[in-house]
Amino acid sequence: MYKTFGIFAHVDTGKTTFSEQILYYGHSIAARGRVDHQNAFLDLHPIERERGITVFAEQGVFTYNDDTYTMIDTPGHVDFSPEMERAIQVLDYAVLLVDAVDGVEGHTETVWQLLRKHHVPTFFFINKMDREGANLAGALATIHKLLTPNTVVLTNHLTAEMDESLAEAVATLDDALLERYFETGYERDVFETALQRLIDEERVFPVHYGSALQDDGVDTFLAHFARLTTTHYDATAPFAARVYKVRHDDNGHRIAYLKMDAGTLKAREALVVAGALHKVGQIRLYNGDKFEQIPEAFAGQSVGIYGLKNAVIGTTFGEANTYKAPSLVPTLQSRVVFEDGVSPKEMLRYFRLLEAEDPSLQVVWQESLQEIHLHIMGVIQLEVLEEVLRERFHLTVQFGAPTIIYKETIATATKGYGHFEPLKHYAEVHLRLEPAPRGQGIAFINACHADDLLVGQQNLIEQHVLERAHHGLLTGSTVTDLTVTLVTGKAHIKHTEGGDFREATHRALRQGLEQVENILLEPYYAVVMRAHIDHMGRMMSDLQMASGTFEAPLTDGEYVTIQARVPVASFLTYPTQFAAYTNGKGSLRLVFDGYDKCHNADEVIERIGYDKQADPAYTSNSIFCRHGKGYVVPWQEAEAAMHANTAL
Repeated sequence: MYKTFGIFAHVDTGKTTFSEQILYYGHSIAARGRVDHQNAFLDLHPIERERGITVFAEQGVFTYNDDTYTMIDTPGHVDFSPEMERAIQVLDYAVLLVDAVDGVEGHTETVWQLLRKHHVPTFFFINKMDREGANLAGALATIHKLLTPNTVVLTNHLTAEMDESLAEAVATLDDALLERYFETGYERDVFETALQRLIDEERVFPVHYGSALQDDGVDTFLAHFARLTTTHYDATAPFAARVYKVRHDDNGHRIAYLKMDAGTLKAREALVVAGALHKVGQIRLYNGDKFEQIPEAFAGQSVGIYGLKNAVIGTTFGEANTYKAPSLVPTLQSRVVFEDGVSPKEMLRYFRLLEAEDPSLQVVWQESLQEIHLHIMGVIQLEVLEEVLRERFHLTVQFGAPTIIYKETIATATKGYGHFEPLKHYAEVHLRLEPAPRGQGIAFINACHADDLLVGQQNLIEQHVLERAHHGLLTGSTVTDLTVTLVTGKAHIKHTEGGDFREATHRALRQGLEQVENILLEPYYAVVMRAHIDHMGRMMSDLQMASGTFEAPLTDGEYVTIQARVPVASFLTYPTQFAAYTNGKGSLRLVFDGYDKCHNADEVIERIGYDKQADPAYTSNSIFCRHGKGYVVPWQEAEAAMHANTAL
């Protein structure tokens, strides 16, 4: 049986040390490494060893009780949370570590919400019980208060078999099971199977405790974990898999990491990726930085594949589980600063490699400025990127100060018209633009009749609407939360070429934006603040100063909790201030909470100084042809000049 599980925790909770113990008991490593000794098995990169943090999600493989486990050690720092979230999508189970002294911390809550979103059954391990001030009851209380009350502590149970006191606790979690318990009493096999089912249904979350550093409780955890987890992969079913990670070897060859959902895959088989046929090269089963080359991969395994040149994270094969859009997205961007004499365009290919490995970077090449811009989670990520570029590509770069990623949308519905007809070219596109709910992005609807445009031409227009981020009018930021409907269009039997519809589509989008009120959007945080009640006034005042909104404070003894929503721009440096005035004893959770109206739009628009007339990538005007010459029709006059019926 193949099982895949991930290790998660807030930074500095002992996650990597715990992972080392698991691999040791699984006989995957002969000796346990330590973060402070810079010899942890899954800290493969010098950056991780030097900084003592996990940056990249790496896997270890071991066999235990005749089952094969793939364990993924994930980053705990918020700056690398997209890497962590990508790993979640291929897990059968998760292990979430909680500090015995500090209890549930901010990032732990974020991880918990992601695990629930992706429906990953979860085990808790309360770590660092050897620390001064360790409080099992207190740590468990924070789990109950902030995450879930549905826990069952297993460390002192199940040593040989499920005992009756544990059976009673399990029975209370399920009405049918409780009724059976009263009728027939304690039945070991029945109740252990029931506990396994309740775990898989996310109705109960087992808790273990101990100290990974002192090797206390980890062996018990692993024994219980093996007994209470099960998977049902079918190697006889049709092949199904998805790409969850991309890496490049020292020669720049792409390695696509596949989670095998069903069936088998042999080396030299052909797969279709992005419309092109590729032969599977080597199939590698990775264990840390070591690998075994295998002739065939089976359902349940996670393997690295050579030869899939066009594969990207999220690529699926067969009836694989759908790859879900990430919840944790960057809200900051930064400009790459090169040394004198270095051509940014020449360096762009290196950043494209990094983008393939981490799609959240969203590398943007600004042709007019000859600049590269990246989307980032925070400043620690930039520091790590500098080191990665130096080590892997021998590039010395710096980054500009991070700035907020803004977006734009429209207030009301409108139509947009685009016509592109220089000599021997022809295309016309009519679009309806409607504001959409926050977070939808761009959606496309085709309402065009086949008598007006060929199906292939309609598909081209859809492609051009969705193929790239479109610039808004206020700041040149990406247009979002828009439903774009293709109403009609027109082509020429002789002169229309594929690129003509790109020009007409982009002009129609832009012309539509010109006719309505545009709205600047900025990213927001969902905030949970908890501190001593003496700080309540300061907390509420700070939220108001940050243009945030908040609910009525909730008091719990000497502590107060406030839930709020604030612009990211107003809270970028606030964690440092909060830690200072609470003497490090408060807790602050910041989670990306989507985009909404910008609280200081006029100030931002003036600061950015975008000139919509001077954007080389976009124009609102159309081009028509008369007497063999093309001429420009301003956007205000475009509708009246259109050839197709504008009344549709």
